[in-house]
Amino acid sequence: QVHLVESGGASVQVGGSLTLSCVASGFTYTRNCMAWFRQAPGKERERVASIDSDGRTDYSASIRDRFVISKDKTKNSLQLEMYNLKPEDTGMYYCAAAPYISICSIPTYWGQGTQVTVSS
Repeated sequence: QVHLVESGGASVQVGGSLTLSCVASGFTYTRNCMAWFRQAPGKERERVASIDSDGRTDYSASIRDRFVISKDKTKNSLQLEMYNLKPEDTGMYYCAAAPYISICSIPTYWGQGTQVTVSS
């Protein structure tokens, strides 16, 4: 059974930084994709960044050059480093995983989420 557990969410001020982490267990697919999604109040969930098992990354235009996604294979964990945070970055951030690279945009597994709040 696959479990994804996020941590690192917090309340920060505009311009601040945060690093989110996600620990995956039971996720043993070799050609996979992992991603961070977020959902702001009243808005649809959107993909923020993804990284596949080949190390290829993809970022949403809204956060490009401010966020960095990375994976620690030895710890089976996923990170999202967030810099220069803006109020519009506020939302629940979800770790997600797809068992195949081809379905990276429609993950099969989801974590419970971690809240990020950016205030001025």
